[in-house]
Amino acid sequence: MTKSCRGQSAIATIFPYTISALAMANPALAHVDEGRAGWLHPLSGMDHMVAMIAVGAWSAQLGGRAVWLIPTVFVAFMAVGGVIGYELIDLPYTETGVALSVLLLGLAIALNQKMPAPFAAPAIAIFGISHGYLHGYEMPVESNKALYTAGFLSTTAALHILGLITVHFAIKSQPGKRAVRIAGMSAALFGIWLLI
Repeated sequence: MTKSCRGQSAIATIFPYTISALAMANPALAHVDEGRAGWLHPLSGMDHMVAMIAVGAWSAQLGGRAVWLIPTVFVAFMAVGGVIGYELIDLPYTETGVALSVLLLGLAIALNQKMPAPFAAPAIAIFGISHGYLHGYEMPVESNKALYTAGFLSTTAALHILGLITVHFAIKSQPGKRAVRIAGMSAALFGIWLLI
C-alpha cells in the first residue's frame, strides 16, 4: 500500500469518529472572557460545529468554484446575522434554521448531492444568517463587538477548512467516499434530533 493510500485510508477511518467525538463536545466553552469568547463560541455547541464542518465537506464534494464560494457565502452572511443579533432584533426561527442546516447539509453530503454553486449559495446564506444571529445575540455584554466577530468568523472559517481538507482527501478512495457519506447521514440524523 502506498503512503498516499495509507493516508486516505486513515482519514476514511478517522472521519466518522471525529463527527462522533463532536457529539460529546462540552458546551461549557461558550462564554469565557472577552478575548476568547468569540473564538470559542462556535465550539460551544455541536450543532454549530457539525454545520460548519459540513459546509466545508459539501463544498469539497461539489468541487470547482464551490470550494471557495460556499464557505465564503456562509462566513459573509454569518457576519450579517451577527450584526442583527448584536442589535437584539427579533429574527424568528433561527434555532430551526440552525437545525435545518445540520439536517440538509448532512443529507447533501450523504447523498453526494451535486448542484451548481450559485444555486446552493442562497440556502447557505440563510444558514449563515441563522448561525451568525445566534452568535451575535449571545455575545457577552462586556465583549468588544469587533474582536468577538473576528473570533467567531475565524473559528468558523477554520472549521470549514477542516471539513474541506478532510473530505478532499477522503473522496479519493472508495472507503473514504463511504466514510464521508456515513458521516453525512450521521449529521442528518443529528439534525432530525435537533428538530424534534
